Amino acid sequence: MEPIRHITDEIDILPSYFPIPGMGTLAVNAYLIKGREPVLVDAGLPMDRGDFMRQLEAAIDPAELRWLWLTHPDPDHIGSLTDVLDRAPDMRLITTFVGAGFLSLTTQVPLDRVYFLNPGESLDIGDRTLTAVKPPTFDNPATTGVYDSKSRAFFSSDCFGGVLQEPADEAGAVPAEALRQGQVLWTPVDSAWLSKVDQAQFAAELNDIASMDPSFVLSTHLPPAKGMTDTLLGALAEAAKAPRFVGPNQPALEALLAQMAASAPATA
Repeated sequence: MEPIRHITDEIDILPSYFPIPGMGTLAVNAYLIKGREPVLVDAGLPMDRGDFMRQLEAAIDPAELRWLWLTHPDPDHIGSLTDVLDRAPDMRLITTFVGAGFLSLTTQVPLDRVYFLNPGESLDIGDRTLTAVKPPTFDNPATTGVYDSKSRAFFSSDCFGGVLQEPADEAGAVPAEALRQGQVLWTPVDSAWLSKVDQAQFAAELNDIASMDPSFVLSTHLPPAKGMTDTLLGALAEAAKAPRFVGPNQPALEALLAQMAASAPATA
């Protein structure tokens, strides 16, 4: 995991990366909104648990957190969830009925600490309003992104993610073609149903995001993207027309293992 860093005066990113052999690397980000009622958006990778809490503590006393927005309960979003709940006794977990159901399979969260917010609904937290938004692409039916009225940032969960060849602090620092290719590769993997959707309906959903005109797109699986919404939406439109992703077969796995063994340092 990398050190926490500022995106704006009130938004920090807790960044990590997960290597994908033979393809590249995938960002795995959580975010901290340091408003009147501080909000943590997701809780990182399981393997980052100790480091995640240390990075969070570098920015805020976890006991000051009032909300944890869980975009969906997949493992790469709940790694430090129980640690944060323990350290933030006044914090409530924002999710949906379906999200709480999925989460209950692995984690017991008292229902009086849960707050249900469905897509289209909003929550006033003093200095800003948080609105639940269903992203155009997702890999979990419980997914809800969040639009922050004050910063105009859209926390998009897995949507807009991309496989990169190397880490970057900002999406704008990634070469344009590499960014496009990374998104077009990742999106059909994460949203395997995408090739089956009605293209006109999907285009309408992309237009809904364009109408939001977010200042930042803050994806779990992409470096922060400022003023790049049209570029990112264009990649999603292209990904919707891409063939369904089919992963490597067993011979390809064996070739990859042989390549890794050949490149491994010799041991004494």
